[in-house]
This record gives sequence, C-alpha cells and structure tokens, in this order.
Amino acid sequence: MLKVALPIRFGVAITGGLIAYFLVLALFKIHTNPIFSLFNGIITGFGIYEAIKYYKLSKGKDFEYSDGFSVGVVTGFVSTILFTAFFALYAGNLNPDYLETLLDRWETTYDTSLGSVVIVVALMGFATSVVLTLSFMQLFKQSWNTKKKAE
Repeated sequence: MLKVALPIRFGVAITGGLIAYFLVLALFKIHTNPIFSLFNGIITGFGIYEAIKYYKLSKGKDFEYSDGFSVGVVTGFVSTILFTAFFALYAGNLNPDYLETLLDRWETTYDTSLGSVVIVVALMGFATSVVLTLSFMQLFKQSWNTKKKAE
C-alpha cells in the first residue's frame, strides 16, 4: 500500500507547491517569463527526493532500486498530470490572455494553440521526473564497491 499511496501523496504535495509558486509569479506579473520555470525543477526535485527517501526509510534493508525508481517516477508523473490539468484550466479559462502574452515572440512565425502548449508542459514534466529520479537513485542505491581490508 505504501508504494501506491506514498507517490500520490507526495505528487499532490508537489503539485500544490508548483501551483502556489505559479500563482505567486502571476501576482507579480512575471509568470510569462520562462526563466522562472527553472525553479519548478527544484520544487519537483525536492518532492521526488523526499518521496524516495521516505520510502527507503520505511523499507530499510528491503529497499530495492526498482522500487525506489518506480516511487520517484510515479510521484513525478502524478504531479505532472495534476499540474498540467491546472495549467490547461488556467491558460484556457481563468486567464485566456496568458497564452497570447507567453507566446508573443513566436506568434508571428508559428501557429501555436493551447493544446500544443499543454502537451509541451506535460512532456517537460515527464522528462524532468525521469531525469531527477534517475539522478536521485544514484544517491540511494547500494554500492557494489568492495570494502577495502585494513592493512
């Protein structure tokens, strides 16, 4: 049960952090600047790291690489799906001018719709989740190095 509930719980927490960060940026009218989305990786990374760490602590010596990897990926995918749904709702209904402001540089050369931006947001979230999980699992996996004997 822990392997299912834990990623959902942490995924929802990550989503809450991402939405709160996005809305704070929106208050200051800087949510259209893509450079601020780099902090999304820090929020997501912290949540994925904590989910894997908590899972490893609960499993103890029974912790396996594949289980930790699946916990991290599912955590990231849950947060990506939920944040993408929020983003689609925000850009499509709550602030329809947001997409126009975000894409004003490319609008003359590309015909970009809400659907394509939502797909890009989802793909970026999925890719970030996999890369961060693979990176963090290097910290949590058991070493195969042999112990040096005392001379």
